[in-house]
Amino acid sequence: MLNVPSQSFPAPRSQQRVAAGGRSKVPLKQGRSLMDWIRLTKSGKDLTGLKGRLIEVTEEELKKHNKKDDCWICIRGFVYNVSPYMEYHPGGEDELMRAAGSDGTELFDQVHRWVNYESMLKECLVGRMAVKPTVLKDYREEEKKVLNGMLPKSQVTDTLAKEGPSYPSYDWFQTDSLVTIAIYTKQKDINLDSIIVDHQDDSFRAEIIIKDCLYLIHIGLSHEVQEDFSVRVIESVGKIEIVLKKKENTSWNFLGHPLENHHSLIPRKDTGLYYRKCQLISKEDVTHDTRLFCLMLPPSTHLQVPIGQHVYLKLPITGTEIVKPYTPVSGSLLSEFKEPVLPNNKYIYFLIKIYPTGLFTPELDHLQIGDFVSVSSPEGNFKISEFQELEDLFLLAAGTGFTPMVKILNYALTDIPTLRKVKLMFFNKTEDDIIWRSQLEKLAFKDKRLDVEFVLSAPTSEWNGKQGHISPALLSEFLKRNLDKSKVLVCICGPVPFTEQGIRLLHDLNFSKNEIHSFTA
Repeated sequence: MLNVPSQSFPAPRSQQRVAAGGRSKVPLKQGRSLMDWIRLTKSGKDLTGLKGRLIEVTEEELKKHNKKDDCWICIRGFVYNVSPYMEYHPGGEDELMRAAGSDGTELFDQVHRWVNYESMLKECLVGRMAVKPTVLKDYREEEKKVLNGMLPKSQVTDTLAKEGPSYPSYDWFQTDSLVTIAIYTKQKDINLDSIIVDHQDDSFRAEIIIKDCLYLIHIGLSHEVQEDFSVRVIESVGKIEIVLKKKENTSWNFLGHPLENHHSLIPRKDTGLYYRKCQLISKEDVTHDTRLFCLMLPPSTHLQVPIGQHVYLKLPITGTEIVKPYTPVSGSLLSEFKEPVLPNNKYIYFLIKIYPTGLFTPELDHLQIGDFVSVSSPEGNFKISEFQELEDLFLLAAGTGFTPMVKILNYALTDIPTLRKVKLMFFNKTEDDIIWRSQLEKLAFKDKRLDVEFVLSAPTSEWNGKQGHISPALLSEFLKRNLDKSKVLVCICGPVPFTEQGIRLLHDLNFSKNEIHSFTA
């Protein structure tokens, strides 16, 4: 029998990375929106042409279906008839035709990796690629062994073995009431942001980010533990201690049994994202169309989103799981605004613009306090080391592209001793669209290293500030280094056209690739 992919997302081995420059969209015909496509998939119409049958597809058969009205594409071993989807594809028909009659997995990963294709194309599933039978290793004997961190180093590629980080190990020990899992990463740059822990019932899962890889501990515990736990990092030696509280004060003979991908070190780009359900605690208006959402992590989760990284929010909408990327922010730019004070390690804040005609954000806005949203593990390629010895920091943001700048501002003004100047140029349509204007002005007044400039594209006649769109004239005046040879970083985020044009202008102004970082809003 064929294993039909479920509607869960992302797919295994899909890292969902959003390309720095985004992707171009084409105008869609009337009646060809995402919602229209979902309606079509629910209509009962045969979108595969196979009358509900699933088949095994050979490479020769796949190659035959390479025309717009007969287009099959393979993604991660499953074949889809995408002909009915052609007119609904935001990237245009030509984009899909690049993979017509072939394996489009690599192309998909380059352009659309975060898209929920499994759910979107479920009704277009033709079947699975025919593969040669392989001999599977019997892990039953291995699973009988007591877990002590010394299992075979599974899933380590030759590249990792030769070029990657040293292979981690782990051990465990116990007292009458506690179980401590000690992980030895053999790296000295590990911090609490590098560790994600989730445990539910008897399942324990810990992800450790080590350079560009992810080390996974995934165990079915032999006994029950309480929800709350603690995580400690000894940075000088790269040791992590996760302390669990036993439900019963009995001695454990062994830690548990290995679950999927346990004790594996995998490149992050090859790993899927893990979701946990977070509870909506509060939402408040920030502008006429932007809300500040506060989500609470489960008590059995440790997750701190690093600066410059984003997560994915997932909601079921009309039977389809829709996923969107968002960058968490601080609860405020100013400490006096944080009332009541909430512990940072249990709450995640998002500034989200609500689009009335959109599919995802109205559904998010309709959630009631106490409802749940699925939140992924963090993603992103920004590294805090880019701030080392930084002297000038320039931030270019448009609309909700301001969100990555929030944590960057907080960190830069408190944790970069070499910093001389931070300048933010914030582009919006009108004054009413400016997020946290009052807080930004107060922060600039409080810290003289910060300059903030607002630029409006559709101001009223009473506006006395800068006007227009991102341009050489605006940037050449704004991007002046404190010293000729000072170390500088320019961060940019906003709609795709804004970001792409901004990067081109920055190169024209002789900023190097290493001095520019673009973010996903």
